[in-house]
Amino acid sequence: MDIIVITTIIASLFLLIGAAEPLAKHLRLPYAVIIAVLGIMVAAGATFFLRTELTDALNPVAVAILALPIRSNVFLYVFLPTLVFQVTLGLNLRRMADDWVPILVLAVVAVFVATFVVGYSLAYVSSLSLAAALLVGAIVSTTDPSAVVSIFRSISAPRRLARIIEGESLLNDAAAIALAAVFMQYVRTNSPDPSVQSALAQFPVLLIGGAVVGWIAARITIWIMALFSRYELAVISVSITLPYLSYIIAEQSVGASGVIAVVVAAMTLQLTGPGRLPPGTWQNLREVWGLLAHWAGALIFILAALLIPRMLETVQWSDLGLIVVVVVAAIFARAIILYGLLPLLTRLRLSPKVERPYRVAIMWGGLRGAVTLSLALAVTESLTIPPEIKRQVAVLATGFTLFTLLVQGTTLRLVIGWLGLDKLSPLDNALYSQVIAVALQTVREDLAKVTDNYDLTKETVRAEAKKFGERLESAVKSADGKTEIPDRDRITLGLVALASAERDSLLARFRDRTISAGLSERLLLDADALIEGSRFAGRDGYKAASNRSLGFGRWLRLAVFMHNRLRFSRPLAHITATRFGLLLSQRLVLRDLHGFIDGRIRRIHGRRVAELLHAMLDRRIEGVEQALDGLRLQYPGYAEEMERRFIRRVALRLEEREYDSLMEDGLIGEEVHSALTLDIGARRDRAEASPLLDLAMQKKELVRQFPLFSEMDDAVLNRLARNLVTRYVNPGEWILRRDSASRNVYFVASGAVEMDVAGQTWRLGRGEMFGQMGMLMRKPSRAAVRAIAPSTLLMLDEARFLRLLKRSKAIQEAVRASAKRRGIPIDQLSMEG
Repeated sequence: MDIIVITTIIASLFLLIGAAEPLAKHLRLPYAVIIAVLGIMVAAGATFFLRTELTDALNPVAVAILALPIRSNVFLYVFLPTLVFQVTLGLNLRRMADDWVPILVLAVVAVFVATFVVGYSLAYVSSLSLAAALLVGAIVSTTDPSAVVSIFRSISAPRRLARIIEGESLLNDAAAIALAAVFMQYVRTNSPDPSVQSALAQFPVLLIGGAVVGWIAARITIWIMALFSRYELAVISVSITLPYLSYIIAEQSVGASGVIAVVVAAMTLQLTGPGRLPPGTWQNLREVWGLLAHWAGALIFILAALLIPRMLETVQWSDLGLIVVVVVAAIFARAIILYGLLPLLTRLRLSPKVERPYRVAIMWGGLRGAVTLSLALAVTESLTIPPEIKRQVAVLATGFTLFTLLVQGTTLRLVIGWLGLDKLSPLDNALYSQVIAVALQTVREDLAKVTDNYDLTKETVRAEAKKFGERLESAVKSADGKTEIPDRDRITLGLVALASAERDSLLARFRDRTISAGLSERLLLDADALIEGSRFAGRDGYKAASNRSLGFGRWLRLAVFMHNRLRFSRPLAHITATRFGLLLSQRLVLRDLHGFIDGRIRRIHGRRVAELLHAMLDRRIEGVEQALDGLRLQYPGYAEEMERRFIRRVALRLEEREYDSLMEDGLIGEEVHSALTLDIGARRDRAEASPLLDLAMQKKELVRQFPLFSEMDDAVLNRLARNLVTRYVNPGEWILRRDSASRNVYFVASGAVEMDVAGQTWRLGRGEMFGQMGMLMRKPSRAAVRAIAPSTLLMLDEARFLRLLKRSKAIQEAVRASAKRRGIPIDQLSMEG
């Protein structure tokens, strides 16, 4: 076909793409349904004009449309990588990692269940072989990610539930494509009874191979992008190559899943890219990918829809009954997942509880789209599959896709309304009226200033003020007439607003480069956890999330193990440096939130709620300060250097803002501004690089600050520092349990612990030790010790402690004082080892 004709048709399709979004909003239908209907109408219109005798004038256009070179590879190799890559790039991966079990189970198990339920149902009622029937089941088993995302946005589903279902809809494309390839091979070889075990055996290879290809491709691409980091267009251009090369290499060279390769590549880029690229470049890269994915999603739907009349040309009356079987079996298979597997995962505490209305919405909202049609098209293009099987696969897959789009898609909003998911809860409804009243009061105050500044006509101002006053009075009455919101709910709403304000502040700090990209990603993750914890567990959820953000994670524990046992300190140094930056940035943001409480939350939720939030925020700030003090005590020189670099970053941002202001005022030209900006960029790169942390040197400095070790000479002190082992503990974590054999003595470097002995409780802080009594009495410890704050402990084993005890009078005196305080006779202690 002539390239000019193809270009003209594709350009004309963009007119339909542009019209589809406002049309979908006007008709209150999913965008995917509108774009598919437009494509079907174009193809049906072309077929009509080509066959009608009314006119021949439009025949060349109709022939060109129907003869478009649309092949399955166009969907799978041109459009699908873009869609999958962008959707993955937009997911909150750090939060999704908390739910990887239900996502993976649903993505894989749901596809298998749908494949075999549909396949065996078709094989039972039709003349299709089991292999061909299972091929149909695999083709129709995948849901469309964009449709699922739009469903959850329309019903305001809980964030964690939305993440799980979005992750499932993204990954089940890979499972469906892999299964379809397996069963297509069975059909080609005319295998009557395919082995389920062999199909399952091939699946891990497809997944692991795709993941490895995607990760390697992403690491190489990120390295290249970092080299070009100063050239934004170059970075974005390099990113375009990543999904396509990952997909092609995985599919053609390795024989693995291209979709999994693209997903892993996008995950790797999302987790690593913000720390390697300038914030502006990263933001623009994501915006470009958003636009590309919008075009790709629209074109894949509209081009697939153009195929529907062609694929239904040979439909027979008997096929309608089989389409009904596929529809019923697919819905039943989805019900098995939603009413069988999901409740089981909930009972096992692997998945959030899914309420009945949400399950109904998910089941009815399982729209199929372009991936299903492209897999069916791939079957029809195969030269080795019998013509009758190709015909039935095309008709059944297309008929089922049409049902999901034209029946489920068009009635989805009605179903959501019937379930009551489109209505505000009584609590949100009461809050809605109060927010309007408070907002209008603020607007009235600001409007009065504006009208004074512009010196408007008094009559006009008076008339408009009267109308606005009437609206304000109506809003206040409406708010007063609503159901009173209990204080407990007000606190929950206030905490959600406070956490959201914290997130907005972090984004603002990231945009002005006060906080680096890598730190901002971590802090935004913590803010999301605060929002989610507050929404679902109120005050307790907020406290738990804030405690987790200050605590020591599993990666730190692994790094400590590598440092203590393997003498490999780089991971611990990196994590410690990151913790410094996180705490400094968190303190900066938290201090600004008091103003938000007074300026916003107090006006909506009242004085009592505001005072409680002030108290909770003060406790968070105190916890951050305590953690920072602990790090300063452990690493005094390093802490000072980190704070210096933080000040330099702030100064650079202020300097950059001043240069921008001078250029806007016309005092300097673009050439001078560009030179100044390049100089700031070079200095910022130096300021954002974390200084090296020498853990061995820092531990010596820490040990030197202990009063118990102050009398030791440098040689003994250095030897002691090498023998002390670092242990990090979170609040509530048990360090010693009652009646356990004590083989270590612990020194508190930072934080605090609580010791319970015979019903008496002592709190130990920095510089104090515990664990020595059970060891010296040669009896199981009678004390139970747990951390009450994020704490850093230094441990010394029994043999080294006894040698130290013989040499150090200060430690001997400390042991005697501790024994006296606890009423233990000195003669019961084996002070001589």
